[in-house]
Amino acid sequence: MSTQELASFPGPVDVEQAEAALVEHYPRLVRIAYLVLPPSLGRNRRVLTAHALVQRSLPRRRTSGGGVPGARRAEDAVDPGYAYVRGEVLRQALVAGLPLKRRALPRRAQFPPVLPQVWGLRLFPRAGGADELALDQRLSALSGPARAVYVLRGLERQGDPEVLRVLAAAGVPEAEAEAALADADGVEAAGIGTAALLDSAEFDPCSLQARPTDLMRRRQHGKAALAAAAAVVVCGTLLGLPGDGWGRNGAAAPSYARNPAAEAALDPGTLKRVPAGFWQRSARTDFSVWPARGGLTEDRALLRRALAVWARPGASVRSSATPGTPVGPPMGPSQLLFAGELDGSRVVLFHDGLRAVRYAEPVGGRGGTGEGAALDFARTDGADVVGAAALVVSRTPAEVRYLTAPWVRETAVRDLLAPAKEPWRLERDAHGVTRAMPSPAQARGCEAWNTLQVRDATDVRLLTDLGELAPARLTFGSPAAAPEDATGAAARAVWARTACQLATVRSHGVRSVNAWQFATQRLPEDGGRATWLCTRAETWRGTGSRVLAQFQVPAPGAATAVVAKVEESPACGGREPRVLAGALWQAKSGQWYVLAAGSEDVTSLRATGGVKGEAEGRLLAVKAKAGARADLLGTLESGASMGALR
Repeated sequence: MSTQELASFPGPVDVEQAEAALVEHYPRLVRIAYLVLPPSLGRNRRVLTAHALVQRSLPRRRTSGGGVPGARRAEDAVDPGYAYVRGEVLRQALVAGLPLKRRALPRRAQFPPVLPQVWGLRLFPRAGGADELALDQRLSALSGPARAVYVLRGLERQGDPEVLRVLAAAGVPEAEAEAALADADGVEAAGIGTAALLDSAEFDPCSLQARPTDLMRRRQHGKAALAAAAAVVVCGTLLGLPGDGWGRNGAAAPSYARNPAAEAALDPGTLKRVPAGFWQRSARTDFSVWPARGGLTEDRALLRRALAVWARPGASVRSSATPGTPVGPPMGPSQLLFAGELDGSRVVLFHDGLRAVRYAEPVGGRGGTGEGAALDFARTDGADVVGAAALVVSRTPAEVRYLTAPWVRETAVRDLLAPAKEPWRLERDAHGVTRAMPSPAQARGCEAWNTLQVRDATDVRLLTDLGELAPARLTFGSPAAAPEDATGAAARAVWARTACQLATVRSHGVRSVNAWQFATQRLPEDGGRATWLCTRAETWRGTGSRVLAQFQVPAPGAATAVVAKVEESPACGGREPRVLAGALWQAKSGQWYVLAAGSEDVTSLRATGGVKGEAEGRLLAVKAKAGARADLLGTLESGASMGALR
């Protein structure tokens, strides 16, 4: 048989003739399409696609000559109208099974059908038996032309010559058609079902079952569609408003230069400047009474740049803020604290009642471009005479300068790690700016921890740089009473062994850190006397407090062991001035012990879990094994129970 003979089509077919054949044989044509379509489409889409392919298989136009069909072949015993529609169905079904290629234009049959459409339901044929399932699985492994061969043989009762002619008319190459015949022979040889199974309800896309789609997803899509429709209605309404309608900023006022309140906040002439001696007669002693100091307080261009960058920092501005600190523009005219030149930079310090703000630009930089500019924010609301004693005015990788309050009389540097060493005097200039002093804020090791010691009219204070504008106050004592500044001999001795733990609260917005020696304990086997500490860091924002429980063995120079670390706990604070902590300690003999200690209001201790033991009072020592874990429980004077920090 020649290729030309294989590829010949039925004669011309009139639309009415094809439509009559389609309507008469519609269920059979849809079944053929369903069986030839790739099973990977899923049963619901195969059903809808099969109906769509059959419904668009009519000729595009009427034929001339009154619709008289051409002569039939001897082997073509079917109606020409039906033969034409069947050929179109097969051609489209085979195209639908082709994979989409990047460079080739997609065909219409490869898209989901536009019609028919079913909303809210999934349709699929009725389930058959085991034979139908086996046949469906076998057909799914075949190519599209092979499925067409099997269907034409089984449903249409056609021989191989006619099958090859129909495939050629559908656009299947001759070699591929021959291979499809062999593949279909494999299905029949496997003995999985018979061609009669093709007439079963399993493969009837006209006798369907219905189930709902994913109801939860449909609800979500419905809400999204409703919201989108509402948005379209609102946008259309706004576009129809008279005049210009709402701009991109809605009801907001124009940009800063055209808004009176914002313009006043950016005007250097409206900055608040406190007279030099006002703090001496003021009822308050905080940042609000700091005078404006520095050699550039009258440089309006610098002040204007600083205010503008504060309000609208550009992409080149290096900005930082302590946790919980707003970084927005000034809420109104701010207070000027300092403007001067330090360490190769022009520095401006502001205060707006809530925040301290530092602006810095390089002296050699092009003013106004923002190149090399830096902007730092720190929350300082509620500052008292100690909290407002100093601010960082200049910082280098190894050193720091402070601007001190007008009530500070003396400044010195004290190394916490050398408690017996006297502090050395730190000079200040006429504006209250200290000389550069070593800072531990960015130090990698812990060979020294230099702090700023200030003396005011009532006492000596100790402040440490933790990498922020406002230094943190260091105190010592029980939270049940008012802790004192860590300047006494006992406080310095304790801080000398716990100072390096301050690195854990760098850049955390810390306002003060208190170290409380809540217990001492004689160690088993004459191991000496150990010290238990609780260190609590409070923040300016109120939240984010951190508590460390530490165990100090009596060995000189030995590092303090952190046995518990918690956040947002009231322990060791004014609200809950109590604590219970435990540690695993090894004696010189190699024996391990579980040690525990509580604050003064603990009357008894009990260990459970991996180690069991109990003791009257607030100290406990129980023999244990290496790596043992114990649950500690303490009883308070009130009879209540408390657990250990972890």
